[in-house]
Amino acid sequence: MQTEKQIINIKEAIILAGGLGTRLRRVVPDLPKCMASVAGKPFLSYVIDYFQEQGIERFIFSLGYRHEQIEHFIRSSYPGLDSRFSVEKEPLGTGGAVKLACAGAETENLLVLNGDTLYQVDLATVAAFHYSHRADCTLSLKPMQHFDRYGTVETDAASRVSAFKEKQPAQKGLINGGVYLLNKAAFQDQGLPAEFSFEKHYLEAQIEEEKHKIFGIIQEQYFIDIGIPEDFDRAQNELPEFFTRGH
Repeated sequence: MQTEKQIINIKEAIILAGGLGTRLRRVVPDLPKCMASVAGKPFLSYVIDYFQEQGIERFIFSLGYRHEQIEHFIRSSYPGLDSRFSVEKEPLGTGGAVKLACAGAETENLLVLNGDTLYQVDLATVAAFHYSHRADCTLSLKPMQHFDRYGTVETDAASRVSAFKEKQPAQKGLINGGVYLLNKAAFQDQGLPAEFSFEKHYLEAQIEEEKHKIFGIIQEQYFIDIGIPEDFDRAQNELPEFFTRGH
């Protein structure tokens, strides 16, 4: 049985920050997407700051495209941060990036985040859920209305993920917010290749198994993904206000 201290003691995170940011090239033509400036500072800094507040002490940055820019930013702006850099020599997909970064992870259960998304999850609540369900992976699920940019996620009465639906216009639904609590050993034991999609070849493949341990927990809080110019523009006003008011 896990103790209360263990339940809430998630201290390590992988931030996936290797994307090309193709859809943002008009506004940030020469930067990795997570380095796009939002109200005067890189978007990545908002992600780091928020999850430090949630108790994360060690960050593994999964990098690829223009990784030197991110490394320089972290070393100069966060000199005391316990950080590691996992750099892809060639694109490995989201799953391959997580797998490579996990090789440098020190804890058994760790957070996996997208560097171009800020999702205000309550980490202690998500962690308690993850441990109580003995999950291999716990997805934070964001309720959305009137959207067509995201696929939807369905869960059963036990909060086990039962289906991933393709992107299509939806009046309401739960989306995968891109924040995962991952059991490192269970993930590594899958014997996945060096290059693969975390979503398709790990998550979706797992839920085809009858007794899989992929669970979802609803988190109602603030969510923004700057992957398209419209939401990048929206972030310019929302994120400073978000941090000013103390979330």
